[in-house]
Amino acid sequence: MQQIFNFIFKNSNRILFLLLLGISLTLTIQSHSFHRSKIISSANFLSGGVYEKVNNINEYLNLKTQNDALALENAKLKSFLFNKKDTTAIKKLDSLKGVKPSDIVVSKVIHNSFNSHENYLTLNSGELEGVKPDMGVINDLGIVGIIDNTSPKYSTVVSILNIKSQINAKIKKSNHFGSLIWDGKSTGFVQLIDVPRLASIRKGDTIVTGGQSVIFPENIGIGTIANIYTDNKTHYYIINVKLFNDMTNLGHVYIIKSKDRDELINLEKKEKNE
Repeated sequence: MQQIFNFIFKNSNRILFLLLLGISLTLTIQSHSFHRSKIISSANFLSGGVYEKVNNINEYLNLKTQNDALALENAKLKSFLFNKKDTTAIKKLDSLKGVKPSDIVVSKVIHNSFNSHENYLTLNSGELEGVKPDMGVINDLGIVGIIDNTSPKYSTVVSILNIKSQINAKIKKSNHFGSLIWDGKSTGFVQLIDVPRLASIRKGDTIVTGGQSVIFPENIGIGTIANIYTDNKTHYYIINVKLFNDMTNLGHVYIIKSKDRDELINLEKKEKNE
């Protein structure tokens, strides 16, 4: 213990300098958006590289599980093809939910948090592939989240399992809209709020994206209704939605570009300024 005190006493000037330097840098970053954005971008770049290395090791260790899943998928596809009367009549899928293939970036989840109230994912795609903030992220089962920050090779995603997430969604059969949020409790469920009580709904109905934003196309899957409650304050429905996705086990995802996004945002800004 005495040696520790001696070390601190001998290096007190250096320790004080480093402490003041750290405080000044923190205040500078917090008070200037330019510096803050640069720090976030640099952190994405560094953490993205680490996450990718760790993910590669995990993938190697889980090759058997992945091979089994691929074999099962191939078996289903072959069964589908063999049971077709005329295989030449199979339609070529040239779009994903109305989005052109050129507007889709295929990416991989290299880090996924799901055990806090504000969860994020890290993807191995970034600015070099045209990825920008506020782009929607989905997979073959449904929505995953929204791009938050980007660096040249990586990007972070606000997961739908984030209490700050709010996404336009609707009941597929009735087209009644609401806001999709997460209450921070279960990784398998999210909540659809602000649904009017005149909506005809029941347990098992499908919830999809509403298409009232430039982030997600309409009718991307989200989940099914598990429970229905009534908010005593607003008298609107609160719907507990069981997710199609297992948000604790994500692999490849699709980042959706929107060519009309910038045009719509600029138009909305003009409307607000007038």
